[in-house]
Amino acid sequence: MGVEICVEGLTKSFGHQVIWQDVSLTLPAGEVSVLLGPSGTGKSVFLKTLVGLLKPDRGSIKVAGKDITRLREHDLYEVRKLFGVLFQDGALFGSMTLYDNIAFPLREHTRKSEAEIRRIVLEKMDMVGLIGAERKLPGEISGGMRKRAGLARALVLDPEIILFDEPDSGLDPVRVAYLNQLIVDLNAQIDATFLIVTHDIASARQVPDNIGLLFRRELVMFGPREKLLKSDEPVVRQFLNGRMQGPIGMAEEKDAAQVEQELAQIDDTAAPPPMTPRLLPGPGITRPPRWEAIARREAELHGGDGGDTSGTAAAPPAEARSEEAETRTEEAGTPAGERAAEETGTRTEVRTEAAGTPADAHAEEAEAPVEAHAEETETPAETHAEKAETPAKEDA
Repeated sequence: MGVEICVEGLTKSFGHQVIWQDVSLTLPAGEVSVLLGPSGTGKSVFLKTLVGLLKPDRGSIKVAGKDITRLREHDLYEVRKLFGVLFQDGALFGSMTLYDNIAFPLREHTRKSEAEIRRIVLEKMDMVGLIGAERKLPGEISGGMRKRAGLARALVLDPEIILFDEPDSGLDPVRVAYLNQLIVDLNAQIDATFLIVTHDIASARQVPDNIGLLFRRELVMFGPREKLLKSDEPVVRQFLNGRMQGPIGMAEEKDAAQVEQELAQIDDTAAPPPMTPRLLPGPGITRPPRWEAIARREAELHGGDGGDTSGTAAAPPAEARSEEAETRTEEAGTPAGERAAEETGTRTEVRTEAAGTPADAHAEEAEAPVEAHAEETETPAETHAEKAETPAKEDA
């Protein structure tokens, strides 16, 4: 079960530069929260402060009832064991295999036997779809696999809080969809408290229970997903819609007169876009009561039975293993066209049937011409297929 994090009046600066000030929020236990904001607003600094890597200027951070800003180093070390962190680039040791990277926290912080360590590592690798890649080095795998390896390492100590620092950075939309589904599935399985820093608006609309936005050294809003997605706050609407008109400029802030002029030009008469359906745990994932309640609410809002909104948006974690197959294909030098066929599976199957089956099976591809030709002749179909096997293939 995750633990609650309460932040009150938190302020952080580096020298004379204030990063953010008077930030107050509560991360509910076991829920998924997302923190948004333009680049340079201190989102990653906020994560490092939560885990005690940076000291705030003032304010409090209570984790499981303990204010970590006032703890001694030894006590802070124990509280940190409640956290798992997925860094932006995975932060893997380049000279270690994936297995050793994931096993590192267990060897560093526990006295478990190698047999127990192996069991835990393989269990976490299976959860993120990396079974079979134990002996690979980080430089031999794709960016998406490195992210999942970093996530597996964050899970090995069974943390009650997991912090994600831009987990979708550098990933294509398909891998982001897989990762979002994996995050939702993991939350349903381990019931930990998740905080995700991201710029991906699609993820922010689908994944979290709560959303916050940092801007101009302040926390503009933090609350339930539905509240923020329907907010009339100009900076929130600008960020969620990805438009230039609004308070956020290229240099983060704009002149107040310019902002007012731009906002006056925006047509607000159009109906707001419909609420994006919430991403639910995939097939085969047991839903705890909290997720059952979410599924029922989504069914009421969007229709259906609330049984599965993962569907085409993202596949279960096991299917993410196709990414590993893609990496192996690249290592073997397979041409790009064949790689695409392996991912879809359809073209390869059709080519195999066309090359290795009799003409009567191949005739499925040219069904209409063959049937029309068959009506014009009284020759038996099997005899005619043997005589015209080569032309039929050429026609196809």
